[in-house]
Amino acid sequence: MARKKTTKKVTKLSQAHGKEETFEPTTLNQIWGDDGTSKYRTLDEEVYATQLAEMARTDLHAHASQIGLIPVENAEQLKKRLLAEFRKHVAQYKKPAFNKKPPLKLSKKAAKILEEGR
Repeated sequence: MARKKTTKKVTKLSQAHGKEETFEPTTLNQIWGDDGTSKYRTLDEEVYATQLAEMARTDLHAHASQIGLIPVENAEQLKKRLLAEFRKHVAQYKKPAFNKKPPLKLSKKAAKILEEGR
């Protein structure tokens, strides 16, 4: 008799990396305290996507004009453009801080070995 294999599907994975997320300001407004929520009222993509899904076509056109996009007739294409602009906006406020590591202290023998490839 042949046995049927049952497989379990993982629906949602969550992974922790243990790194402290620190972000560095990129504009003067950010240095003065702007957190980026004034333009879209949120920095969460899921929240913004649900806001777009609840908007009527006229509301989408008005929102696109307010953001600085030229509204198009196709509502789905307009939503994609608005989401792309939203992602650009969020990326400006989420620039990771660069932590430069000090150079490694190598022994003379190890440094000599590494210099052989030059």
